[in-house]
Amino acid sequence: MITFLYFTDTHIRGTTPKNRRDTFSETLKEKITEVMSIAQEEQVDVLLHGGDVFDRPDLSPRVVSEFAPLFFQAPAPIYTIAGNHDTFGHNPDTVSRTMLGLLDAVGVMKLLHPKAPVVLERSGVRMQISGQPYHYDLDIRDPKLDYYPNNETEADVLVHLVHSMLVEKALPEGVPHTLVDHIWSTTADIVLTGHFHSGFGIKERDGKFICNPGAIARVNNHWTEMARIPKVIIGRVTKEGITLEERELTVAKHGEDVLDRVYVEKASHQEKQLHAFAQQVRAQANFRTLNMNDIIDEIASVSDVENHIKEEALRRVTTVQERWEVAEHE
Repeated sequence: MITFLYFTDTHIRGTTPKNRRDTFSETLKEKITEVMSIAQEEQVDVLLHGGDVFDRPDLSPRVVSEFAPLFFQAPAPIYTIAGNHDTFGHNPDTVSRTMLGLLDAVGVMKLLHPKAPVVLERSGVRMQISGQPYHYDLDIRDPKLDYYPNNETEADVLVHLVHSMLVEKALPEGVPHTLVDHIWSTTADIVLTGHFHSGFGIKERDGKFICNPGAIARVNNHWTEMARIPKVIIGRVTKEGITLEERELTVAKHGEDVLDRVYVEKASHQEKQLHAFAQQVRAQANFRTLNMNDIIDEIASVSDVENHIKEEALRRVTTVQERWEVAEHE
């Protein structure tokens, strides 16, 4: 049997979001410590992280040095993919100069790269683990390029990680996303996603699984975060089949205890205004889509804007889009 633990979107940062009543970094340390304890108790063979390990790619080395020892407590290797917050300008090619790239270089956790899967073999079961990091065209181009891994290792079971906006319900036109129902023909036996913080749990159809347990961190102001408890997924793969279960973190406090309702209600009002404004712009301008990333790229190209300025603009736009996307999904 091969046993794995999956968690995602830790969003490590040194500061506390305005919507939090606690000290965010200390709370997050407690959560990660419990994740490592669960992995130890379950005697997992591997831990998988779905991306957005960090809240920004250039996080302070001081903060990283506080969290790195927690990951060293893992009883097995940790494999991860780069999320949109882990790289500059949504470009996975920049990961080598980020803090996630540093953790990969020193062996704290190992990055999964497209077309370079990892193989685990236990008790006659051969499992391939592959990953697709976040990139600019994800959920825009053909989903087969991102959600359909090749069996490059003659494995019995394919596990595929994607940091993407995979959701159950359609989002507004112009917001890149992929519907769960559109990828059930995937070549993977298990698809594990992150990015969409609310998650949608474990979905199963004809022996295939598509899962998102939700983010470990609660960093946005959406009202759904008030009721959500962070979870991990424990997976067991045998010759007889696959079993998956969600496990809530016991150290995670209820939303009412750590999230400030004043900020949550304020954010909800702002999200409604943002949506109304975007719809008005589409109606007045007769746009088929409204993609701020394309707009930023176009302006940068004609105005000779330096790359680091464009990357920061894209990062900030992504943060706003994530809040909007969660609101639209609900």
